[in-house]
Amino acid sequence: MNRGKESVGFIGLGVMGKHMAEHILQAGHPLYVYTRTKEKATDLLEKGAIWANSPKEIAESTTIVFTIVGFPSDVEEIYLGEDGLIPNGKTGSIFIDMTTSSPSLAKRLYEEGREKGISVLDAPVSGGDIGAKQARLAIMVGGDENIFEHILPFFQLIGKTISYMGNAGSGQHTKMANQIAIASNMIGVCEALVYAKKAGLDQEKVVAAISTGAASSFSLSNLAPRILKEDYSPGFFIKHLIKDMTIALQEAEKMGMEAPGLALAKKMYEQLAQEGEENSGTQALYKYWER
Repeated sequence: MNRGKESVGFIGLGVMGKHMAEHILQAGHPLYVYTRTKEKATDLLEKGAIWANSPKEIAESTTIVFTIVGFPSDVEEIYLGEDGLIPNGKTGSIFIDMTTSSPSLAKRLYEEGREKGISVLDAPVSGGDIGAKQARLAIMVGGDENIFEHILPFFQLIGKTISYMGNAGSGQHTKMANQIAIASNMIGVCEALVYAKKAGLDQEKVVAAISTGAASSFSLSNLAPRILKEDYSPGFFIKHLIKDMTIALQEAEKMGMEAPGLALAKKMYEQLAQEGEENSGTQALYKYWER
């Protein structure tokens, strides 16, 4: 490991975070990691990452910290709790939250950080486990543009499409637009597969035939094949998509906007979650028609 490179902290080693952190480690940066379940860090620790016992220890060990956790409540605790990043961070630190969270919380973290001389970016990602593993994530960033430019080389280690969207909260608003598009699209993908099956067609041939035309989408190309293999393992959890859709509907309501497609998708996913599918991948929406 090149100890001349800047140290980095990483909090959250779930389905996506573990791959993102590994790309930073492989680039030669000393990497401090923390996650609530230490076992999730085993592979990274064996490859040279350094364990920290809390966000506070991360904040005390480095001035660049990435976070990607589950829910806005987790983000708030990690950033603003007694052992959190902002209360224990050094002046000049840069914290980058890559969780899909609420735009209002992103703005609050930005303001709380600024009062302590700490910069905070909201930088949610899209691309699921595949994009994280292949370092091909789409990254949508809000915050100060000069801080974005400073962190850009790190973003380039984990993503392919990296977009500066504007002031604090803009990254999260962009991710909400992304989730709105995904939620309704997944309904269409699943309905198309069910229709093809009932029509007596070979579903694999249907996916191959329509995935390069006007119906093409990430969900059709990457998740439909998983459905056909009855692989419902999470590239992105249903419970997290429900969280995202809830935030998007709340933000839409604040703006006086109706979102009927999003509302329908949320209702369908909530029914599946109630039936025990909350930890399945979003492609498990296909099971809605098998109920």
